[in-house]
Amino acid sequence: MLLGAGLALLLVTTGCAEGNPTGSAPTGPTSTDRGAASPPVASRQDPEQARRTLDSLRKVDDLPLYEMTYVGGYDPTVGTDARPETGPFGCSLFAASGDPARPLFARNFDWDANPAMVLRTDPPEGYASVSLVDLSYLGVGPDPTGDRRLLDAPLLPFDGMNERGLAVGLAADDNATAEPVPGRPTVGSVRILRLVLDRAATVDEAVALFGRHNLDFDGGPPLHYLLADAGGRSAVVEFVDGTMRVQRTQGRWQALTNVPVVDVPEQQRRRDHRYGVLAAALDRADGRVEPAAALRLLDQVRQGHTRWSVTYGLRDGEVRLVTVAGGGQERRYQLPIR
Repeated sequence: MLLGAGLALLLVTTGCAEGNPTGSAPTGPTSTDRGAASPPVASRQDPEQARRTLDSLRKVDDLPLYEMTYVGGYDPTVGTDARPETGPFGCSLFAASGDPARPLFARNFDWDANPAMVLRTDPPEGYASVSLVDLSYLGVGPDPTGDRRLLDAPLLPFDGMNERGLAVGLAADDNATAEPVPGRPTVGSVRILRLVLDRAATVDEAVALFGRHNLDFDGGPPLHYLLADAGGRSAVVEFVDGTMRVQRTQGRWQALTNVPVVDVPEQQRRRDHRYGVLAAALDRADGRVEPAAALRLLDQVRQGHTRWSVTYGLRDGEVRLVTVAGGGQERRYQLPIR
């Protein structure tokens, strides 16, 4: 099934898909009934594109997890990042490039029990991508059917991959501080992922994009970031004593949890349990990790508040996703890599 202009994302798992499995107009409230008090600020869609976007929403598991295809354009620079109350942020991520033909990006997202969404975007002036969104950041509840606030969903990806094979994800870093640099535009600490997915094709381009912006950590946990691309490159971006710092991969893998990485000795990083588990496994595999093995490794560092585990194939475009409420079912998507 071809979804969106040039964005072919195929759901290849089987099982019960709740909500709107046929792609027909959803039942329940219409787009004018919900979210009217908080009109979307990012949408640059005409009414028909907005309708098609909201009609594409469907529930696929009891997390609840939804899928939606965003039709048309949006402005990723407007508005502010909505933030829920602080919760048990965590996350575990790694990039594995031991097999040059199959570089992989993988992550656990650890957070409160909120609804989530797989979002497909193909903006007119940016790269197509697939990303995962925590819907609570939009103020959306467990049943978002027809809620126009979904039209701001592109602003808040928590991890994702674009059509050039560039992936990005975030994790909490309590030590991070970001001091503004005069003359640079300020962007939210989650919003920066959207700019990366839309505008960067490589790790170098993504690092440069980070460097052109001030990050706003106010109202949410301070963060650090892992980037990886189809060429096997990866980098951690952190904010140390107010200044952006970057550590690029020096081997066949790079991992990130909730401990600082930049200029921290490797043995000290491994004192963190989750980082140590990832590092030991990736060392044994020499950075060669198939998607199924990556999901098993993510399961070893799962926490009580892990919401989803996902892998991104940076050359083959395959996405594999497992949620805590999916009964172990693996959902697969295909993003064409160009």
